[in-house]
Amino acid sequence: MKAKVLKIHPSDNIVVALTDLSAGETITYNGTDLILAEDIPAKHKFFLSDMNSGDEVVMYGVLVGKVQQPVKKGSRVSTENTLHAAQSYAWRATNYQWQPPDVTRFAGATFNGYHRNDGRVGTANYWLFVPLVFCENRNLDVIRDAMIQELGYGISEKYRRYTRMLVDAYREGVALPEWRVFPKNESPTAQRLFPNVDGIKFLNHHGGCGGTRQDAAILGKLLAAYADHPNVGGVTVLSLGCQNLQLHEFLEELKSRNPNFDKPLYIFEQQQTESEEQLVADAIRKTFQGLVEINRIQRRPATLDKLTVGVKCGGSDGFSGISANPAVGYCADLIVALGGKILLAEFPELCGVEQEIIDRCVNQKVAGKFIHLMRRYEELVTRAGSSFSMNPSPGNIRDGIITDAMKSAGAARKGGTSPVQDVLDYTEPAVRPGLNLVCTPGNDVEATTGKVAGGATVLLFTTGLGTPTGNPICPTIKIASNSVTAQRMADIIDIDCGPIITGEKSIEQTGEEILKFVIQTASGEVIPKAVQLQQDDFIPWKRDISL
Repeated sequence: MKAKVLKIHPSDNIVVALTDLSAGETITYNGTDLILAEDIPAKHKFFLSDMNSGDEVVMYGVLVGKVQQPVKKGSRVSTENTLHAAQSYAWRATNYQWQPPDVTRFAGATFNGYHRNDGRVGTANYWLFVPLVFCENRNLDVIRDAMIQELGYGISEKYRRYTRMLVDAYREGVALPEWRVFPKNESPTAQRLFPNVDGIKFLNHHGGCGGTRQDAAILGKLLAAYADHPNVGGVTVLSLGCQNLQLHEFLEELKSRNPNFDKPLYIFEQQQTESEEQLVADAIRKTFQGLVEINRIQRRPATLDKLTVGVKCGGSDGFSGISANPAVGYCADLIVALGGKILLAEFPELCGVEQEIIDRCVNQKVAGKFIHLMRRYEELVTRAGSSFSMNPSPGNIRDGIITDAMKSAGAARKGGTSPVQDVLDYTEPAVRPGLNLVCTPGNDVEATTGKVAGGATVLLFTTGLGTPTGNPICPTIKIASNSVTAQRMADIIDIDCGPIITGEKSIEQTGEEILKFVIQTASGEVIPKAVQLQQDDFIPWKRDISL
């Protein structure tokens, strides 16, 4: 019989409802009967005993909140009776022992990637357009419009055809056709001119001038990280000329990051060009020549230690921490055991599990850097009049995630259980195999943008509510925590972890399935739906204003 509730850790004093439960219903747990005091929707939690004001709420084995008023056992945990609370943290010497998972099934496995001259291996081969200032966004849009459809990378033709149908219907005075009757499968698909180039991507942004010099400097590091990324085969840079982020500063960042950078790099500065029209035409022509060059690169086998996988959650629900996130965490442990890198970010969503993270750090230096970045970030947030406790969104709360510590304890599970090998500030590259922490906000796009700057070549993105997020240069795999979302939003979800909730599959079994999907994606055999839909989201982080 399917279980109705789940107690995640032996020390927890609340449990998760796996299905809708009714007031007055008797729940038998560990041989004890408990009568529910109210309706408990699936994904929400209820108290196992009577609680008084000030009592600690424990879930995932850690403090996640404190009770604000007396509540009866069988009552739902809510924002009215529970507020965020988290334990303090500090460095302490531990002897953390990790038991790697059995990776026998993946011994000798490879993926077909793009080998770069510096030894890194990309999972894709993109041409990248980089504007040094927002003034060049319009030129990027013109170039995108000119090149994407003609070279076979567009997805908008079906929408253009549908719009033409609407125009024709309007002119003829007949009813407007609905989208559902549009023959989408009959829409022509342009053949790529360059089969070994996975796409042409554009990093439109709103920075580079007008803000602080610090913002411009960080943007330069971020853009250099993307230009140097192993999934990028060549780069076209557009500069106005007078902006804060100067061309020489970008080039210095690129050289500092990779002294042996050798990809095709074409630079155009508008204030040194005879006309805007000439700049656009020259950029298209040179880029076309570069596409011919990088199209000569072909996929070749690479061992799995060449994988760098970022793990992210967004639009989380009350099942995220017990299905999708731990399944991704098991996949992360497999990749670490195989010699690869895992990037875990979203520092506001590590609030409450800091001590657990610190205890897993390989040495005091690594732990100290995590503590420094965490406290500096929290100080910036507090100075802005906010708090990490304000991180859960209305959607999170509505679907059972009541406090930030509760959200964090579930979110951290997607990083697996391996030791923390390194801690990276925003835009720093991951160089050590194993689990790396990356300082980013929890915001979906800012976090994925930062993880890719750290070197992620594949992103695993878990969601309970459904989030249409991706990245311009890093294939993003969407993983649903529940089958309802996976089926309702099948156009954006790649993997369904709902069978974990129903007991049909184990976390370990699903984690292995996720790794197989990663290998297929890294080889170009499977195109994740975020890539198909061109969910190319890119937002630089202004670190004093974002959670």
